[in-house]
Amino acid sequence: MANTRRIPVGISARHVHVSQEHLELLFGPGYELTPFKDLSQPGQYAAEEKVTLVGPKGILQNVRILGPSRKATQVEISRTDCFALGVNAPVRESGDIEGTPGIVIVGPYGPVKLEQGVIVAKRHIHFTPEIAEEFGVKDGEEIMVKTEGERPLIFDSVVVRVREDFDLDMHLDTDEANAAGLRQGDTVTVVDRATAEAIRKA
Repeated sequence: MANTRRIPVGISARHVHVSQEHLELLFGPGYELTPFKDLSQPGQYAAEEKVTLVGPKGILQNVRILGPSRKATQVEISRTDCFALGVNAPVRESGDIEGTPGIVIVGPYGPVKLEQGVIVAKRHIHFTPEIAEEFGVKDGEEIMVKTEGERPLIFDSVVVRVREDFDLDMHLDTDEANAAGLRQGDTVTVVDRATAEAIRKA
């Protein structure tokens, strides 16, 4: 039997994760991020700070930084943003930036020329170990979910991420959310394995 528990949706607009080194190049020596709003995952927040992305064909201004700082700088954009910037970013899981294109990030103190790190984030769901067990899923597995509403869709290849400090939440980018008519806080359900396999074989 399928688990009918509904999963809340978080919609990720374009954003940047920065290393401390790059943060200081963008905003000045010793700079620290200023939390603006807590995000769905514990300890994560949208910062007050914003930057400009400069690609081969265009720019995107007022792109928010998410905190806290990370080991490596990473830019997450939608496919639509790729067209605007002239960047052919691959669909990757967060942190998997090897071989990805770079971009120029401009802050009030100066620019950073990023050699790699631009991705279109692969859709995923955050689970705690307890909730993952309830759903019968494992870290790294790819599952199928369905939406409801005026533009219902089925999303396949949704990556399962399991960690103690996660809260249950599905992350989509703006292109995916718009295609399904989803808004922040809407919910989806997991398609049971047998149905998912039948759909894939159809």
